[in-house]
Amino acid sequence: MRYDFIIIGAGSAGCVLANRLSENPSNKVLLIEAGGPDKKMEIHIPAGYAKLFKTEVDWGFSTEPQEHVLGRRIYLPRGKTLGGSSSTNAMAYVRGNKEDYNDWAKLGNKGWSYEDVLPYFIKSEHNEQISNEYHGQGGLLNVTFANRFDTPFSDAFVEACDESGIKRNNDYNGAEQAGASRLQFTIKNAKRYSAASAFLKPVKYRKNLTVQTNCPVKKILIENDKAVGVEYFTSKHTTEKAFVNKEVILSAGAFASPQILMLSGVGEADELKKSNIECKKNLAGVGKNLQDHLFSGVSAISKQQLGQNHHLTPLNQLIGLGKYIISKKGVFTISPLESAAFWMTDDSPERVNYQFHFASLQLGDDYNYDFYDLNTFPHIDGFSILPTLLRPESRGYVKLNNEDLYGAPIIQPNFLSEEQDQVTLLKAAKKAIEVIQAPAFDVYRKKMITPPDVSSDDSIMLHLKKQLETVYHPVGTCKMGNDEMAVVDDELRVRGIEGLRVIDASIMPTIVSGNTNAPVYMIAEKGADMILG
Repeated sequence: MRYDFIIIGAGSAGCVLANRLSENPSNKVLLIEAGGPDKKMEIHIPAGYAKLFKTEVDWGFSTEPQEHVLGRRIYLPRGKTLGGSSSTNAMAYVRGNKEDYNDWAKLGNKGWSYEDVLPYFIKSEHNEQISNEYHGQGGLLNVTFANRFDTPFSDAFVEACDESGIKRNNDYNGAEQAGASRLQFTIKNAKRYSAASAFLKPVKYRKNLTVQTNCPVKKILIENDKAVGVEYFTSKHTTEKAFVNKEVILSAGAFASPQILMLSGVGEADELKKSNIECKKNLAGVGKNLQDHLFSGVSAISKQQLGQNHHLTPLNQLIGLGKYIISKKGVFTISPLESAAFWMTDDSPERVNYQFHFASLQLGDDYNYDFYDLNTFPHIDGFSILPTLLRPESRGYVKLNNEDLYGAPIIQPNFLSEEQDQVTLLKAAKKAIEVIQAPAFDVYRKKMITPPDVSSDDSIMLHLKKQLETVYHPVGTCKMGNDEMAVVDDELRVRGIEGLRVIDASIMPTIVSGNTNAPVYMIAEKGADMILG
């Protein structure tokens, strides 16, 4: 078959691109997704988020052992279904900091300053509550504050931040990022509003759009430095080829996009040789520059059962589900996260460099629970602040696994390998301890349980490393730029290959200061405009 555009990956970026590129009925578009349809019930129920890990809709990657995190292998969830990780994430809508994008422009990426990208954030968005020059109404992506269930702990968190010197800011996606507030979510009518819900399903019946699921890509077909098509596996364990008139667009994410490029012969020549892959284009930066956000937990037990832990008992889960089905109200209408704060350490006085994710859940006072399995959580209520490293200096890589080229790649993020990352995370954690001990929590806090010892930096740091997880925001592995490690230019075209672009989080030269889903929508909106001219 022949198409004008072939999009690899039906995640956040791929769904936007499929919508925008197929608006013109003369463009014949193929969207290929390795995962299946988004039929799993838990995808669409906001609280079902926690039951998606390690299931058929999660790639379930893991890092190599992390030398600076007690030798642990860190779990890396990734969505494997229509909507990609927007179908499996915690639904937080966070754009990052203005200066993140100005940094991209200063690196020589023309058209990527904050002023340049803001219109694309606005284009996607329909914000239910906020109407001003920073937000959109009438866009395809619904954004809202959670308003069908909340706990008193959430307001106490914002008040405690204020008492601790972190000011209130009701819109971190507006004029200024710094401050504490309720989170904004991609939820609509108490249901997750994923990229598939917002961008793909409204147009899936367009005659010029073909969507194929359960079709992992084997390689991009490249002839004479030009992308001419895609070879992919079918559900029948055979391979098929599709050919392209205009462009192949790679939107498979920060792990799979570099993997597919390398399988197609685009990457560092010496590495490709080790995998017995013919080098079509020697691009040393493919798979390098991996960055991610990390968080750990500061937890307290509450005096009252007003949080989310007690809803985890089997009986209360049944009651909560019934309430959700009947009235679209209750704890099932939200993610575990409720509020957030963005702030800066003393060595970054002018710019946010850490985030607090606030959850009305206590994580337990030992290290035997599994962060990705709610069955291991305690049923006594509490609350947690998750100090989050926003601008890590550590860099890692993604490589092909020569024992199984088409399986999980080798992922080595080198977490906390740069000392400054440990310094910043420790300072953020000490601030979180200050906030959780603030007077606003006095009426709720029974006792703080982690870190078990706050008397020394070493004991806090050990706790952070024992409990550390990623916020699964991997970026940067096909970075945009004009230096020798750049993979795409500022039009997102793969260097030296005609008719091939990468449009997803992997093009970020540096990670943004916040959850990465909203920026990926922006990147895809801007990328679609570039393609359509």
